[in-house]
Amino acid sequence: MVRNEDAEDRPGTEEAARRTQDLLRERLVLDEAGPPPGRGHVTGVDVAYDDARDLVAAAAVVLDASSLAVVDTATAVDRVSFPYVPGLLAFREVPAVRAALDRLSADPGLVVCDGYGLAHPRRFGLASHLGVLTGLPTIGVAKNPFTFTYEAPGEERGAFSALRGDDGEEVGRALRTRTGVKPVHVSVGHRTSLDTACAHTLALTPRYRLPETTRRADALCRRALREAVRAG
Repeated sequence: MVRNEDAEDRPGTEEAARRTQDLLRERLVLDEAGPPPGRGHVTGVDVAYDDARDLVAAAAVVLDASSLAVVDTATAVDRVSFPYVPGLLAFREVPAVRAALDRLSADPGLVVCDGYGLAHPRRFGLASHLGVLTGLPTIGVAKNPFTFTYEAPGEERGAFSALRGDDGEEVGRALRTRTGVKPVHVSVGHRTSLDTACAHTLALTPRYRLPETTRRADALCRRALREAVRAG
């Protein structure tokens, strides 16, 4: 199992989690461009659950940003320590994800989360939460837009439209990564601009709708969970 108990990772109550979320949000860095796409490393993180056993498995997969070749991988399996509460999902996932990142030998570079950053009702989704706690530049690339609305972007790859909250604030973009295919939803996590986040997303989707980082981390965390269940 992974990491010592940490109040920032494992609050005891929903009220404590919201207080922690508010405090961490004050540490967000939103005025950096972030690492340019195609250089250095980019790391995908994802989790898989076994609800019957209260297990969560996390994977971190480091890719060479120019070739998308795998550089390093790590996994971690932990007990689920927080209930499912909409808007507080990071508290279920972050402990295992941080543990997987800690086990990497390679520099993660930019971290891509299968989820949200600023495109979150409290403007502090998993990508932002993870970025603040680790200090790493992060972005969120989600399959669905959560509670935000957008106009359909153009059909061609690279077309995008703004994700907006009820107040009209732009919190991310619906980005078309494959021509004629449903868009993904990109938002800033920490230490990265929205333009950079979208550029990375396009660089990571040469063949499929979802980034290679997410696809590979998803496969690895599912495998780690199966192995943990078999091991008892």
